[in-house]
Amino acid sequence: MSHAPLPPPSFAPDFSKGLVPAIAQDAATGEVLMLAYMDENAWNATLRTGEAHYWSRSRQELWHKGGTSGNVQKVQAIRLDCDADTILLLIEQIGGAACHTGRRSCFFREWKNGEENVCSPQVFDPAAVYGK
Repeated sequence: MSHAPLPPPSFAPDFSKGLVPAIAQDAATGEVLMLAYMDENAWNATLRTGEAHYWSRSRQELWHKGGTSGNVQKVQAIRLDCDADTILLLIEQIGGAACHTGRRSCFFREWKNGEENVCSPQVFDPAAVYGK
């Protein structure tokens, strides 16, 4: 995607109400890996680089996914919903982990058959990567 032509201005999220949810989905498997938010700067950085960028609500700054961990998200395709207020990124997850907890997916907790289970493997130790 990084060397693909940029989409026309008509293919853009509606940022008029603020941040837009952005879902990262594994392009090969369809697994939903995470939900984050984009502002216009994150959108433009994603288009320019071909790697997912988001707006970090906790840090209040532009965030290049994997910039610290190396687990970047290579964008294969982008979809917009009918109102252009939700972004779906079809990505290749480099390093195997999308979650800052070191797990494959941020959606690693599951309630099923009356029990809570962990349903996504831990790929790396966050303390070793982030020093926390």
